[in-house]
Amino acid sequence: MSGPARTAFRRWRAARPFWGGLLLTLGGAEILLTEKASLKVVMHIGMQGLAGYLLPTVMLLCGLLILFNPQQRLFYSIIGILLSLGTWLTSNLGGFLIGLLLGATGSCLAFGWLPDQEPRRGLLRRRRTPSPTADTATS
Repeated sequence: MSGPARTAFRRWRAARPFWGGLLLTLGGAEILLTEKASLKVVMHIGMQGLAGYLLPTVMLLCGLLILFNPQQRLFYSIIGILLSLGTWLTSNLGGFLIGLLLGATGSCLAFGWLPDQEPRRGLLRRRRTPSPTADTATS
């Protein structure tokens, strides 16, 4: 990426819960890929077979919506965590636990993201300024 394109992407990424949406999308995609694996361990019959494809598809959609519509991130992240937990029963143990963990982590990151918050300083970089109450207490 060149300079202006890279800075434009960084600005776009900073204005949304990028890592949360990306992890939720990857979790849904991973679960969908494990559904296509030719393993005879888990059978999908009837409605549970449909739910095995429906839940990770909606997870993937929620992850993309978090990326492209960050104003509704709370709703999408709650739906994402519920769907991630639901894949434990419907989709090969949540994509053999990897997709479930990716989806749950991404949903939690998206839920906890706060817009318009200035970056935190490290503990060691903070300036220690004496508080006004501490000066009057010692006098």
